Amino acid sequence: MASLRVACVIPTYNGRKDLERLLDSLATQTASFDTLIVDSSSSDGTLELAQARCANVLRIDSKDFNHGGTRQMMVDVHPDYDVYVYMTQDAYVEDIDAIANILLPFADPKVGAVCGRQLPHKNANLLAQHARLFNYPPTSQIKTLADAGTLGIKTPFMSNSFAAYRGEALRAIGGFPRHVILSEDMYVTAKMLIDGWKVAYEGSAVCRHSHNYSLREEFCRYFDIGVFQSREAWIYETFGGIGGEGMRYVKSELKFLGPRRLLWWPMSFVRNALKLLAYKLSKQEKRLPRGLKKKLGMYKRYWDSPYA
Repeated sequence: MASLRVACVIPTYNGRKDLERLLDSLATQTASFDTLIVDSSSSDGTLELAQARCANVLRIDSKDFNHGGTRQMMVDVHPDYDVYVYMTQDAYVEDIDAIANILLPFADPKVGAVCGRQLPHKNANLLAQHARLFNYPPTSQIKTLADAGTLGIKTPFMSNSFAAYRGEALRAIGGFPRHVILSEDMYVTAKMLIDGWKVAYEGSAVCRHSHNYSLREEFCRYFDIGVFQSREAWIYETFGGIGGEGMRYVKSELKFLGPRRLLWWPMSFVRNALKLLAYKLSKQEKRLPRGLKKKLGMYKRYWDSPYA
């Protein structure tokens, strides 16, 4: 594989301690890359830390942040890279070869995007641990559109917390979308697969990332996910729905908890019931007033955007 020019892009907002941990981990990497930070007018010292540690920092107004649009803006401002690795500020790489390993699948010129593996943070609760272990196995895989019949919605699976995209492939499908509430990563990989590109999952490229969401936060996140699924129905028409995958997740979670962790079972049932409720409610979002949707969702600024 010819030498690739690589950028690691990090959107930041009021996460100074998290960013410091991430930058410290990136400083140990064996791979060569440039770090590009886009900060949404942080007020807690995040911007100052970024400017002290990174030569390429762009500040935007917080109201202008958009999950897909801001990521695409960094590609447009810095168009000369072959690969763009995206990380969120609350993640950090697990070992010195994480960035090098997420680049490995690009040896195949038809691979357009690579998803890295996520392990839970060391303070993750049991349900957060299971979420990462369920979704991010150690086994690597390269997927094409032909795999949709067997892998279903897992075919375009991607995470913006640790993923890499070939610049050529991004340009070919029109880049990251501005109009989606979240899941801009899956939107892009679905487009790539339909366009003939391959999507890889690299189990040897490992980061730490998880959330100990409250019940309210879990509900809000799944409301947003449901909004995305309703508005981007073409993805699920192409790759299949999430019904079977959801039941498989619930069964896996109960097996993970096991009889020795029975005290966690009620929380598991309540949390998964709230996810389902949020998902069902989001299917009716076009009938709901915008003010209510802002209260029900996690990404509240979206409902003030022209795409709402």
